[in-house]
Amino acid sequence: MYDTCHAELVSASINKLPKQVRDDRIFVIMTAYKKCSIIKEMKPESNTSKGIFFIICSAFFFALMAVFVKLAGDIHFIQKAFFRNAVAFFIALGGTIRDARHNGRAAIQIPKGAMLYLFLRAIAGSVGVFGNFYAIDHILLADAAILNKMAPFFTILFCFIILKEKIKTVPLICIIIAFSGSILIVKPSFNFTQMIPTLAAFMGGVGAGLAYASIRKLSYLNCNGKIIILFFSAFSMMLSVPYLITSFNPMTLQQTLLLCCAGGCAAGGQFSVTAAYYHAPASKISIYDYSQVLFSTLFGLVFFGQIPDWMSLAGYIIIISMAVVNYIYTHSHAEVDNSTSF
Repeated sequence: MYDTCHAELVSASINKLPKQVRDDRIFVIMTAYKKCSIIKEMKPESNTSKGIFFIICSAFFFALMAVFVKLAGDIHFIQKAFFRNAVAFFIALGGTIRDARHNGRAAIQIPKGAMLYLFLRAIAGSVGVFGNFYAIDHILLADAAILNKMAPFFTILFCFIILKEKIKTVPLICIIIAFSGSILIVKPSFNFTQMIPTLAAFMGGVGAGLAYASIRKLSYLNCNGKIIILFFSAFSMMLSVPYLITSFNPMTLQQTLLLCCAGGCAAGGQFSVTAAYYHAPASKISIYDYSQVLFSTLFGLVFFGQIPDWMSLAGYIIIISMAVVNYIYTHSHAEVDNSTSF
C-alpha cells in the first residue's frame, strides 16, 4: 500500500516538471529500478565459489595432517589427537579474543538454540578425529582418506534429519552404491581384529558427516565459526585427558614438532571446512572434498611408498563416481528449479 501511494506521489511531482527535466528524472529512476532488479536476481555464485575454494583447502590440510601424524611414529592415537586439538584450540581462542575486542561480546555470544548443536558437533567431531587417527596409524593413508570421505554422503543423510533437507531418489541410490564401494575397502572378514582400523576409519566418516551437518545448522543460527572450533577442540581435549593422566607416552623433540605441525594443519582444515559449509550447502560443494583422496594417495606414495591394492582402487572409483553422479544430478536439478521459478 505504501509503495503504491509513494509511486503516485512521485509520478505527480515529476509531471509538474518541464519536459526535459522530467525525461531526465524518469531515465534516472528507470536506471535505478533496473539496477535493483539485477541485484535481486543475482545468485550467490561468489559464495559457492568460496565454498569450493575452502573445501579444497581443507582437503589439502587434512591430507597433510595425516602425513605428520603418521611420521610422529609410535605414539598412542589419543595422545596424537590431543596435540592436534590443542593447537587448533589456541588458534581458535586467539581468533575469538580478537573478535571480542574488535566487535564486542555480541560477536562471540552463543545464539539461542545453538548449544545443543555445538555439543552434537563436538561429540561427532571427536568420533571422527579418534577414528581417523587410529586408522592413519594402521592402514594406507588413501584408504583412511576415502573411508573418511564417506562423510559427504552421511552429511546429506544427517542434513535430512537435522535440517529437513529432502533427499531425492538419485542421491539416495548414490549413497547406497557408495556404501557398497566402502565395503571393498573395509574388506569384511571373520578376523574382526584385522577389520578394526578400516571400521574405525568408516566410523570416522560417519562422525565427520554428522559434524558437518551440525556446522550447517549452526551457520543458520549465526553462530561464530571460531566458537564452533573452540568448543569442539576443548571438548575433544577433555576426552583425551583421562588417558594422558594414566598412560602418557614421553615424546622426543622431533615428535613434538611433528604433532604441532599436524595440529597446525588440522586447524587450517578446521577453519577451512567451517568456512566452506558456512558459504555453501553440502549438495553444492561436497564433491570437491574428494580431492583429499588424491592428496593422500600422492603423499602416501611419496612419503611412505604406499600403493593401494585393486580392491581399494575399485572402492575409490565407485565412491568417487557416485559423488560425481550426485554432484551432476544436484546441479542439473537446481538449474531446473531456478528456471521454473521465474
